[in-house]
Amino acid sequence: MLKGGDRSSKLKNAKLGILMLDNQFHRPIGDIGNKNTFSFPVAYKTVVGATINRAVREADPCLVEEFIKTAKEFEDEGIQAISMSCGFLAIFQKEIQTSLHVPFLSSSLLQIPLISMIAGEPIGVITASKMSLTIDHLKGVHALGHQLIIEGMDEMTNFTGAIIEETIALNEAAVYEEMKIVTTKLIKDNPDVKAIVLECTNMPPYVKAIREITNIPIFDSNTLIESVYRSLPD
Repeated sequence: MLKGGDRSSKLKNAKLGILMLDNQFHRPIGDIGNKNTFSFPVAYKTVVGATINRAVREADPCLVEEFIKTAKEFEDEGIQAISMSCGFLAIFQKEIQTSLHVPFLSSSLLQIPLISMIAGEPIGVITASKMSLTIDHLKGVHALGHQLIIEGMDEMTNFTGAIIEETIALNEAAVYEEMKIVTTKLIKDNPDVKAIVLECTNMPPYVKAIREITNIPIFDSNTLIESVYRSLPD
């Protein structure tokens, strides 16, 4: 498991690199920051100073240069695709991607146009912070214009306290129940939702919680990473 203080972790034969925000909370299997989430080796680099507050609440454009700099380090090491540990980087998708020579995956929200074509609309989006997810984030990944039903974890104290504010330890059982609460509201208010996208890369460990509420397709950062990984040369 990668901690925020670990600057770099390069596994042998890794083809895909993950840029990590500068944070410290526990990352269970399923989280993008746990190397055991994936069936293939991945490399990690922490972007020093890229805090949750700067990435999520402020959408600080000054971060772009640091993300690009660290991503280019991956390129120089032979990494063939690069992803992010925070879906709110969707707002900077184009700026970062055009500065690189390898595929860049800022957010699970990149899958929305595809989901619309293969599953239909409306599409549910569960985000770490509804109040921070803006039109500019959706524009950044060509998701604007689709019928989206957005629910956030803003009022879920265990999720927010551990992952957004980093003021309490992660209680996986409590977050599991909070994911059920938010999903229940989403489905109850919008029974015609065709699929769900988990914006936050820290949500995939709780997919089973969502499955207790609904059987519609669920897309997240892991489904995106795994599909792109299959496209890379041996």
